[in-house]
Amino acid sequence: MPETTIAPEGAVGPAAAPRGVRLSERLDVGKLVLRGDPADRGFLAATGRALDIVLPTEANSSAGKGTIMALWVGPDEWLITCPRERVAALTTALREALAGVHAAVTDVSDGRAVFRLAGPSARALLAKGTPFDLHPRVFRPGACAGTGLGKTSVLIHLVADDPHTGPIFDVYAGRSFGRYLFAWLDDAGLEYGVQIEAAA
Repeated sequence: MPETTIAPEGAVGPAAAPRGVRLSERLDVGKLVLRGDPADRGFLAATGRALDIVLPTEANSSAGKGTIMALWVGPDEWLITCPRERVAALTTALREALAGVHAAVTDVSDGRAVFRLAGPSARALLAKGTPFDLHPRVFRPGACAGTGLGKTSVLIHLVADDPHTGPIFDVYAGRSFGRYLFAWLDDAGLEYGVQIEAAA
């Protein structure tokens, strides 16, 4: 079933200001929750074979290769992202690789929304609603963290940070909170000239 769009169809905000922010919903992202024991070498080896990456075991970190990304969520939990069309195949590959290993793989693609914020003021916008320290000295590209944002529980991932064009963040939240969070981001970004882009 096609994922429904949270962002208003055809909604386009005012032209981005020099300190602007671009806001969009990402419909193309498949999401899997992976649970397992990082101290179990068999678990790490199996997931490495299936994903072709080594799971990050350091808090608030991520690892990726190609279109697959693993975000550290907790000591025994990761959010695996990939193109939506690859979710079924990746789920099967993980479950087959983890056969006989104490682990769990759950498709949460329809249960979680993801919004992308990009631009010179993306960090400042997020800082308005979260107590987490997003300063570039401590929150660098690849970092991710579960925190609160505008009274909503989210996972924030810093995808990239360019000194000229600004940072790119992906913000994950429960889909039931998606409309509220999108509206909050849109409103909080008004002072930065937020520009709403079409969902992709």
